[in-house]
Amino acid sequence: MYIVGHSLKIVETRRIAKLMERLGARFETQRFTPTELNVIESNVKRIQYLTGRFATKEAILTVLGQGWSQGISWLDIEVQRMPTGEPSVVLYGNCQKIATKLGIRKWLISISHVSSCAAACAIALGTGSEPVTPKTSVS
Repeated sequence: MYIVGHSLKIVETRRIAKLMERLGARFETQRFTPTELNVIESNVKRIQYLTGRFATKEAILTVLGQGWSQGISWLDIEVQRMPTGEPSVVLYGNCQKIATKLGIRKWLISISHVSSCAAACAIALGTGSEPVTPKTSVS
């Protein structure tokens, strides 16, 4: 396997808190799948959890070379938790199609957060003889 792409995103918790205040429940339902929302514990950790998932989705989009304005839905990316606690990702819709086109076969995801921010790292692995480079990149 080879690395198709890698991205690290850092998102401030207060940015997500402000979006939650301004948009209410709509912020969560438009950006996070029911599976992602079912895992959340207390209200304080809720913002940290959502900030980590938000950062992960942004990191994945960067690897895919896509932006939200390019026909991608927040719900096309679902961050799940394996029984071991390790994060994993499932792609749907356009994200799945783009990942397949790029030859991505596996994602390595890491999420960390403290009260002020969350960081997410996404590494896409592919198989084959040559890596395929995304046509565009989003920073």
